[in-house]
Amino acid sequence: MTVQKDPIYELNGKISVKKAIPFGLQHVLAMFVANIAPILIVTGVVKMPTEQVGALVQVAMIMAGVGSLVQMFPFKRFGSGLPIIMGISFTFVSIFCMIGAKYGYGAILGAALIGGILEGFIGLGAGSWRKIVPPIVSATVVTAIGFSLLSIGANSFGGGFGNPNFGDAKYLIVGTITLVSSLLFNVVAKSYYKQLSVLFGLVVGYIASYFFGMVDLSRLATVSLFSLPTFMPYPLEFHADAIFSVFLIFLVSATETLGDTSALTTMGFNRDATNKEISGSIAVDGFVSSFSSLFGCMPITSFSQNVGLIAMTHVVNRKAIGCGAVIMILAGLFPGLGVILASLPDAVLGGCTLMMFGSIVVSGVRMISQCGYSQRNMSIAALSLSIGLGFTQTPQIFRIFPDLFKSVFAENCVAVVFIVAIILNLIFPKEDVEG
Repeated sequence: MTVQKDPIYELNGKISVKKAIPFGLQHVLAMFVANIAPILIVTGVVKMPTEQVGALVQVAMIMAGVGSLVQMFPFKRFGSGLPIIMGISFTFVSIFCMIGAKYGYGAILGAALIGGILEGFIGLGAGSWRKIVPPIVSATVVTAIGFSLLSIGANSFGGGFGNPNFGDAKYLIVGTITLVSSLLFNVVAKSYYKQLSVLFGLVVGYIASYFFGMVDLSRLATVSLFSLPTFMPYPLEFHADAIFSVFLIFLVSATETLGDTSALTTMGFNRDATNKEISGSIAVDGFVSSFSSLFGCMPITSFSQNVGLIAMTHVVNRKAIGCGAVIMILAGLFPGLGVILASLPDAVLGGCTLMMFGSIVVSGVRMISQCGYSQRNMSIAALSLSIGLGFTQTPQIFRIFPDLFKSVFAENCVAVVFIVAIILNLIFPKEDVEG
């Protein structure tokens, strides 16, 4: 019980910078690879030159840091006041690849600008969302978020998406070393140091991966010492079909942010998220994404990886996690730091994230149990999860649907779970709760 009184477990607890930095760094390392991966995928489709891609990665780190700080330290109605880490969203990758191939990168940014503004205004009126998103729907979405991340953790463990040598022994060994190191540190360490188990695992895994020849620092010799982002590096283009399709994905992103916010307050503070917190969280999701597009950056959103880390550690101190946001900004302004962070091998990240992502699943199940095991609640949770997870694991089932529909739902289990849960919540009569 005395451990829980440490200020590191309090939102506004007073801690030294020296104590805060390791916890902030832990959050950065947990999300760094996932933050830049969507950029690499989309820019590869539009055939963007390497030097321009490098500049976008820098901007992505800066915007992720800025968005995270606004989340944690709100300005009026913008921000939740919660320790939420933001990053480049995977949710948009599929639709951006389609738009980029058709119109180019400028159309992606134009659609993101408009879509982000619309999501931001939806966020400001998010109180109405709670009327159609009761606790059982939020709990089911959180569970779906956890399940959707498991394959990402497993892919990282095996060497990363698209790796031609995926599953080689060296990746499995390094991933296992990282995982075991994290677990052993958690067992042996005392007091709040236990909560640095992920950082310890990442360091040990990084050292191990170096001896396996998996660390590449060659770009350090080619990057500049300091660099500022460029305003409007690409001319914006506006196409009605692109804007509409991206706006639909922003609604999905808002749903994921709602789920992340609900999960964080449940796991970190043992309470439900307030309307103000959800509103501020979604507003930042939208408006900062819109702002990012002016600097050539793709939309940002709350990172479930970091919610999983909070689920494991229960460290919710804004100063500690805010240090992580500052590190991200510095990584963008000083490219050398970004190169070092980017050299973290996928297998190392996978070794640390498996437990984190599993924690989100467990927390989602706990949230469902808190809603009560009525026939109505069990029907909503069971059917929405089975359809969402089952159908998206078999995306060919969407073959007869329009391309726009497929781009939104075919491989996004969180979106499908959310829509089905909302529909079932409206269909099933409330009087069945006791029945």
